[in-house]
Amino acid sequence: MASQFPLARTAIAEPEEDLTERPAWTLSGWAALLVAVALLVTGMSLVGRSLSVLSEPGGIPRPLLIVGVVLLVVGAAISRGVLSINPGEAVVLRLGGTYIGTARRAGLKWVYPTNRRTRVSTRIRNHETGMLKVNDADGNPIEIAAAVVWRVGDAARALLAVDDYAAYVRVQAEASVRHVASGYPYDAGARDDPSLRSSPVEINRELSDEIASRVTAAGITVLEARLTRLAYAPEIAQAMLRVQQANAVVAARHRIVEGAVGMVELALDRLSADAVVELDEERKAAMVGNLLVVLCSDRDPQPVVNAGTLY
Repeated sequence: MASQFPLARTAIAEPEEDLTERPAWTLSGWAALLVAVALLVTGMSLVGRSLSVLSEPGGIPRPLLIVGVVLLVVGAAISRGVLSINPGEAVVLRLGGTYIGTARRAGLKWVYPTNRRTRVSTRIRNHETGMLKVNDADGNPIEIAAAVVWRVGDAARALLAVDDYAAYVRVQAEASVRHVASGYPYDAGARDDPSLRSSPVEINRELSDEIASRVTAAGITVLEARLTRLAYAPEIAQAMLRVQQANAVVAARHRIVEGAVGMVELALDRLSADAVVELDEERKAAMVGNLLVVLCSDRDPQPVVNAGTLY
């Protein structure tokens, strides 16, 4: 169903700096850990041997002590670069304020010890907006809420392009719900136009696209968005309920009259075809009136026996 109420989406400014995620350079963390342990053990052994000969003639073997200290420093630096990445998270690496890359593959990795590491969860998240009061396209106040399923698609943008990406999603989701709700009527009534109540598939798709276009700058991927609550505001709920009830009664009466007319036509055609009785125009009019009263009445008919004639 094509929307009769096209919504103009607000363009969200892209970050000035190119912060598109790129893979970081990493090495096997297990190999780096083994090397670090070996260096630390060797360095401690050399330093211990050097300190043990303090009281012996000849003094401290300075070259051996220096080598031991250097091995300890190098081993500590290598162990500092060992990084454990859990499933469902990405680690953004920075050096001196410059974005270096993002490590996503789970496991034990090794990166430069001087890199600053920030973990970003890439798991699927749910966000449900609070109850929002919005005026629909007809100006009627309604209460509306929506649930958004999202995840971090670009960890670099999520961390560096916005101040708080989770709060950014919350604000943009509420803004999108207000924008979409104000572009459609709550109920189109007898019209074939899309509405919030009668076109849930179209509305949910429009809402998903609206939120996705707003949060792309923050590296967020919207998986799904759908309305979870839709109702008239309390101040007009009773009045709109009476309108809906009146429309339902009119529609039901319309169907009853259509069915009654069809049954009367069928009865007259069968009587004429089977030559059961000959009816002039006046008798047909009386019969049609009686049948319509019986068929359209909302109460059980009371039979009346006519002992005379029509004339």
